[in-house]
Amino acid sequence: MDIGIQSSRDAGSRPVWLVTEEGLEAWCAAQPAPRASWIQAAGFKAESQRLLLLPGDAGAIAGAVLGLGRSGAGADVSAWTLAQLPEKLPAGPWHLATPLAPGAATRALLGWALGQYRFDGYRSRPGAASRQATLEAPAGADVGYVRRAAEADALARDLINTPAGDMGPEQLAAAAARLAGRHGGTCSEIVGEELVAARLHMVHAVGRAGPQSPRLVDLGWGPAAAPRVTLVGKGVCFDSGGLDLKNPQGMLLMKKDMGGAACALGLASMIMDARLPVRLRVLIPAVENSVDAASYRPGDVLRSRKGLTVEVGNTDAEGRLVLADALAYADEEGPDLLLDLATLTGAARVALGPDLPALFTRNDGLAAAIESAGAPEDDPVWRMPLWQAYDEDLSSKVADLSNVASHAFAGAIIGGLFLQRFVSTTTSWAHLDLYAWSPRDRPGRPVGGHAQGIRALYRMIEQRYAAPGGR
Repeated sequence: MDIGIQSSRDAGSRPVWLVTEEGLEAWCAAQPAPRASWIQAAGFKAESQRLLLLPGDAGAIAGAVLGLGRSGAGADVSAWTLAQLPEKLPAGPWHLATPLAPGAATRALLGWALGQYRFDGYRSRPGAASRQATLEAPAGADVGYVRRAAEADALARDLINTPAGDMGPEQLAAAAARLAGRHGGTCSEIVGEELVAARLHMVHAVGRAGPQSPRLVDLGWGPAAAPRVTLVGKGVCFDSGGLDLKNPQGMLLMKKDMGGAACALGLASMIMDARLPVRLRVLIPAVENSVDAASYRPGDVLRSRKGLTVEVGNTDAEGRLVLADALAYADEEGPDLLLDLATLTGAARVALGPDLPALFTRNDGLAAAIESAGAPEDDPVWRMPLWQAYDEDLSSKVADLSNVASHAFAGAIIGGLFLQRFVSTTTSWAHLDLYAWSPRDRPGRPVGGHAQGIRALYRMIEQRYAAPGGR
């Protein structure tokens, strides 16, 4: 992936200054008089994300200044500060003229890399070739991490953005296999009726009506003796709602319902590329929730891998069913860390909006580690409670539990409580209910697939296992 980063300064490289509103006057005073006059004439006040190109001799562009806004009001350099620049700066080499601390330099460079992303493979005239600006990596920036994170982000976004007609369970499994092969890992599948033999009845039931056979993808990497880290990603490649059919508006974005699997693969790519000292496993129940004569029905009772029976109260609550089987399968070997990522509930979006994934875990230390790792990465999560008093709302008169509550309250919590029933051995388990989609255009985050939680979880895993004696 070309992210437009250079390791050294080219001749003719032009500077970009980063200036706060409070620092603008002093910065202007240090500039040549014609430049200061130009800034004043342009009405530039160093507002956040305001970019001003600076003229040089004979009308050439000599540099640029980017506003950071008011100090103390978001003026810190973030992962999105430079994200607009690849598109807005003229072609040619550029460098940051403002010194930055290593953490800020890494975030700035990451913003530049994330700003390169476009999904235009379906366009007859892709626009990527027109973006020719490059940036010298600023001193102190962790270029390896930036490349790793940008490639993982692009992988996840590409998978999410690909239409369901080209990204069914087979294609999602193939993407996992390619990723494993690239890093010397393994990848296997349990497909179709093999799921029944493997007691993965709920994965089979949800996906058996789809045009492609349902499957459980199992990616492995790393030394067997290393601490076991298992990722489970919801891989519902399209969700019609099943017999409890969604309306057209609700179905419009359902190609993104495999966003949890896409983000799990993105996170896996970072772990493998960095060669973190873990035994990595990625489980993806890959299905399409479709409608035909084989569709599972409201009122059906499904037997899970764990042995619990589940009454289907709503076929549109399919994600928790396939995740439950995968989580139970993962939990059987008692991994040191078990993380699941899923576009699970609309209730989480009502509570927190599209940008803030909901984090559920019964482990306070794990919650704190994820939250603290995500904050400096501009990859936030927000912990929500697994409120045990609501667990009884999953009761069923004919089975061990229902897949939905009998009311519409606390939907995200109910989803987390359902999944919790299937994790009994692993003490370090966390569930991330994410949106995996950017609903509006912003620098570095165009409308489309959005890789959420990847950097936060990577940093947490890195800190947990790569630190000396780290646990």
